[in-house]
Amino acid sequence: MLNAKTINITFLAILLAMIGYDWSSQMSPWWYAVLLIVYLNIQAYGASVLSAQFFLPVKYQGDTNSNKIAITFDDGPIPVMTEKVLDILSEYKAPAAFFCIGNRVNDYPALTRRIYESGHLIGNHSYWHGAMFDLQSAYKIAKELKDTDTAIQNVIHKKPNFFRPPFGVTNPMVAAAVKKGGYKTIGWSIRSFDTVTKNGSVLLERVTRSLKGGDIILFHDYSTTTLEILPAFLEEVAKLGLKIVRVDELLKEKAYV
Repeated sequence: MLNAKTINITFLAILLAMIGYDWSSQMSPWWYAVLLIVYLNIQAYGASVLSAQFFLPVKYQGDTNSNKIAITFDDGPIPVMTEKVLDILSEYKAPAAFFCIGNRVNDYPALTRRIYESGHLIGNHSYWHGAMFDLQSAYKIAKELKDTDTAIQNVIHKKPNFFRPPFGVTNPMVAAAVKKGGYKTIGWSIRSFDTVTKNGSVLLERVTRSLKGGDIILFHDYSTTTLEILPAFLEEVAKLGLKIVRVDELLKEKAYV
């Protein structure tokens, strides 16, 4: 699998070879532009596709030969919305993972506690989930993750082992912060796009059409479309003979440290 280090070394070698050739035989400057464009496109792909594991190791799928899947919810806890999700999960006896934003944990400790006491996993999803999260220094990113850990620990008295990057974006700064904190980065194999999909039928079809053992599905607490289709989704999972387990069980990793 290609990663940032391999790509950087490869492109540096190509650049040096081009410079050497250009020294003895005149070469069009456009070739340097082409090299730069290809390099930047690969970097952009690696930053935006979490499962590519371009900058850091990512757990995004369990054993595909099993009948187990995991469901995850990002961006909570959110009063009313998260509570409705918890009610549905309780009715269907389905465990889940909630990747929580630190400042919301601080604002809604009772709701955070309810998530945990209902048997669900709580993971780290940064403190602010700001639009510029991944453009901060590694130090500032690490501080956000530590602040989120503290917020979660103050409520459930356990430090999360799992981290999911906001927007699923990674880069060298995020990778350095994750390494410093010793987190397991958790991705997904099915992205619901429930934050932009307003049609429940479309969303349900998207998350079930290729559903199989080992899958990790990404939902969001605040999506009204997810709330609309969640019961039907859970019923479809049962019809397919699949079993929902917590993501820590699916991946055989410790949820807390």
